[in-house]
Amino acid sequence: MEKRSFTFEEIKLKMARYCAYQDRCHKEVEQKMKEFLLIPEAKDEILLFLIRENYLNEERFVRSYIRGKFNIKKWGRNKIKSHLKGKGITEKLILKCFDEIDYEDYYNTIKALYEKYYTKQTSGSSFDKKQKTIRYLIGKGYEYDAVLDSISEL
Repeated sequence: MEKRSFTFEEIKLKMARYCAYQDRCHKEVEQKMKEFLLIPEAKDEILLFLIRENYLNEERFVRSYIRGKFNIKKWGRNKIKSHLKGKGITEKLILKCFDEIDYEDYYNTIKALYEKYYTKQTSGSSFDKKQKTIRYLIGKGYEYDAVLDSISEL
């Protein structure tokens, strides 16, 4: 397949659409721009345009990422944080945005996941089932202390 070349303005418009479709981080946008043969100055100019026009907003991206991964995938803070770090997001920004997760919701989610996973297990002693369930929750990114605090009331 032949690669089509685009003008600078076409690429700028494509990148604006790419960011408008869903929130993106800088790393994703830079990755996408590698598809186009651009000189570094042109890449910088497009990035500046996207930031200036609010197509690209790292904090907005982090906040929507945290909400989505917690509410939809039921991930814990540790897993969310490690995935965001993989996207080149700073720890300071991640910690600032964790207020997107309500404290009560977090603990209620741990309890609900615990009960669901625990009751699904058919064999083993209650101690084994409890340990296996705790390992499952830690694998989903929940902090060990948060898990213990949540299940102490069960």
